[in-house]
Amino acid sequence: MAVNLTVRDYSLVGLDAKRAEERGLADAQWYASSIPRARLKELMQRRDQPAIRDTIIWFGLLGVTGTLGYLAWGHWWAVFPFLAYGALYGGSSDSRWHECGHRTAFRTTWMNDVLYEIASFMVMRESVIWRWSHTRHHTDTIIVGRDPEIAAPRPPSVLVFVLNLFGIKNGVHYFRTVTLHCCGRLTAEEATFIPEMERSRVYRNARIYALIYGAVVAAAVATRSILPLMYIGLPSFYGAWLMMLYGLTQHAGLAEDVLDHRLNCRTVYFNRLNRFLYWEMNFHLEHHMFPMIPYHALEQLHRELKADMPEPYPSIWAAYREIIPAMWRQRKDPAYFVKRRLPPTAQPYRPETDDAHA
Repeated sequence: MAVNLTVRDYSLVGLDAKRAEERGLADAQWYASSIPRARLKELMQRRDQPAIRDTIIWFGLLGVTGTLGYLAWGHWWAVFPFLAYGALYGGSSDSRWHECGHRTAFRTTWMNDVLYEIASFMVMRESVIWRWSHTRHHTDTIIVGRDPEIAAPRPPSVLVFVLNLFGIKNGVHYFRTVTLHCCGRLTAEEATFIPEMERSRVYRNARIYALIYGAVVAAAVATRSILPLMYIGLPSFYGAWLMMLYGLTQHAGLAEDVLDHRLNCRTVYFNRLNRFLYWEMNFHLEHHMFPMIPYHALEQLHRELKADMPEPYPSIWAAYREIIPAMWRQRKDPAYFVKRRLPPTAQPYRPETDDAHA
């Protein structure tokens, strides 16, 4: 039977943006699982120690792998330390950007802000733009026309995902917008969520980024070697695969336009190494439901809410056994999505304001 291919408008200034507002999906009230207020306040307590420890380890690993890459430069086996360096720089920086953007990683605000700026640069995200973008992502999670961070629009493009394994499509967009911001301008979509008072900071930061990249390129030209670029610039591309591997587990293939995070977010059990690299963002459903809880408390939150949640995925591989077939089917049937099953102990889903889970 032929499938009617309906392509939606994922931009923030198109028809689906207007439709989301008309349906009451913009800035709407989301479902939240019940948890005792005292316990919630306990879990929301921020601490410096876990993030200081993890950040020292992370920078230490960057230092070790970067040094090994330098020592091995000129030999074919330099590829191995640089692969590790790239994964830490261009992949694991994504979760550091994310947690410090919420200002929940550290108790001390300036520590969050410093690491946020560093990680934003590493992962090729302009810090001011993405702080406001991510705020919208949490307000309107996977609401088409409202969420600027939908990583897997339907129908998905195989070419786009292959390019982004190496950061190419995202990188091209990043350098275009940095250039635009250096000229003191925003895109039409950015203008829908960046307040007027923040725009001068966008332009200033873009010019700082351009100066840094210019200095690194100049160093490469002066030394007649790409080695400086292997440390700053290129690892955002050759390390992007890890960010992609982790990031698609969050929402890909799940429902759009629903006001219940249990239906459009995944929690996936990771091993200890991946949990360190991803800063516990594998507990993604819990994070979206209660985004002000620090990363180091998400596993505890997961245990508190388990009876009201869909079954977690036992591994990354188990998640991709669902994601890949779902996205492949969405190529020809964009209306298809994975329907998450709630356990008998859970509060049922009530679609009063949307029809995506009918």
